[in-house]
Amino acid sequence: MSPALAALLQLLALMAALALAYRPLGDHMARVYSSDKHLRVEKWIYKAIGADPHTEMRWPAYLRGVLAFSAVSLLFLYLLQRLQGSLPGSLGFASIDPDQAFNTAASFVANTNWQSYAGEQAMGHVVQTAGLAVQNFVSAAVGIAVAVALVRGFARSRTGELGNFWADLVRGTVRVLLPISVVGALILVACGAIQNFSGIHEIGQFLGGHQQVNGGAVASQEVIKELGTNGGGYFNANSAHPFENPDGFTNLFEVFLILVIPFALTRTFGRMTGSLKQGYAILGTMAVIWIGFTALMWVAESGGHGPAFQAAGGALEGKETRFGIGGSSIFAVATTLTSTGAVDSFHSSFTGLGGGITMLGMQLGEIAPGGVGSGLYGMLIMAVIAVFLAGLMVGRTPEFLGKKIGTREIKLAACYILVTPALVLCFTAASLVLPTPPHSMLNSGAHGFSEILYAYTSGANNNGSAFAGLSADTPWFNTTIGLAMLLGRFVPMVFVLALAGSLAEQQPVPKTAGTLRTEKPLFSGLLVGTIMIVAGLTYFPALALGPLAEGLAS
Repeated sequence: MSPALAALLQLLALMAALALAYRPLGDHMARVYSSDKHLRVEKWIYKAIGADPHTEMRWPAYLRGVLAFSAVSLLFLYLLQRLQGSLPGSLGFASIDPDQAFNTAASFVANTNWQSYAGEQAMGHVVQTAGLAVQNFVSAAVGIAVAVALVRGFARSRTGELGNFWADLVRGTVRVLLPISVVGALILVACGAIQNFSGIHEIGQFLGGHQQVNGGAVASQEVIKELGTNGGGYFNANSAHPFENPDGFTNLFEVFLILVIPFALTRTFGRMTGSLKQGYAILGTMAVIWIGFTALMWVAESGGHGPAFQAAGGALEGKETRFGIGGSSIFAVATTLTSTGAVDSFHSSFTGLGGGITMLGMQLGEIAPGGVGSGLYGMLIMAVIAVFLAGLMVGRTPEFLGKKIGTREIKLAACYILVTPALVLCFTAASLVLPTPPHSMLNSGAHGFSEILYAYTSGANNNGSAFAGLSADTPWFNTTIGLAMLLGRFVPMVFVLALAGSLAEQQPVPKTAGTLRTEKPLFSGLLVGTIMIVAGLTYFPALALGPLAEGLAS
């Protein structure tokens, strides 16, 4: 079988699996977040944390819940790492240094999962399971909760109430993430991923020394790592490690886990707003970008010039032969178009244009389909921008789902799309101007610039994947990337929830003959164009200095 046919069959199988899961999962999440009933275990949790799940919250109260919970999570995870040397099950590892503990705590609380450490050489069982794995669940649930709050803003009228954050957080964890994770972990274990609490083993003798191999609760963390679009690996090699990702089937299954909730949330959106066609329009926009990027990545990595490319059949440097170019391209696009950050190959070894595609996927805002929750609310923000532009072109007050997009709404949407680029470009510029940070670059020139640009793009967009050429375990990068992750996660949420509150207070506007039909393919095309233009105008100069310059020079 040719590599091209193998890649096509993998993509078709993945699309078929996503299509089968789309309707039942999307409807299930709509029922979860619309129900007024609570499971017994949920009632126990509400009682333990002192929350009243029946109290409706306006957007400031909802935001305070998000920030308070995330702040407590940040402090807990930071202290857990700082005390690791005194905890049982530490595998003999010392406590984590302050700057790296802050970076890691910020990373997992922000659903970024950027790692400036080698997991099997730094984190013991307690930190991995009680700290990092727990944050994989709850940080994902926070993202879904914020997205659901925005959906309620579109669905409700003449009220500023957006639901209850604590109920949304608990339901998302208990009824959505946990059940799928249990089934997914069993599948991974059956396929060869490890799940134990054994210590460090020395095996074989290589170049005069022994290789050390860790055990761990890998399968259970791997499944929520992908399902929650987190990305933090138990091992330094992440999903290229056979203990995390044993074969071609598990590779495709993990891509399915990455994409299934973000895509299904468009069905949830359509169901909760009473407009399934609008949900399909958002789904179509996401799918067009995802498929287009996947095709471009495969072409970039299969092409190339010179005898090495021709002999290998493509750019195989840095890729697992278990997955090949097809599987690696599908995974790379899925992980950078979502906020996952897991990798089954080293993006620094991709071609110049291939590396640029991974960066551009994050710079779009990771909205095709994006992270769990963050992808949906990011796409809806872009839809608001697109509706506003369409209204300017025809001279009408823009409307979306019966809600007017006025001055307040467009200012909030504009602030949302400006936050992340400002963080990426300012931190990148500072790192290149100051004398010490460039010493962490493995390469010089365009590729070295790409290493730093990728790091802050990944951090501020809450992705977490790395270009694998930057030595980021320094006080500068640990601190600044940590700040970029926190600001890139929570500042946009302020504008999302404020927009949700503004929309919920409005009275629905009746449709007229002049109302823009936002459920039609024409609007989906306009939305795709808006996304590409906004990202292009924002990042093109930086991309021209990095991956585009490298790709044109090769």
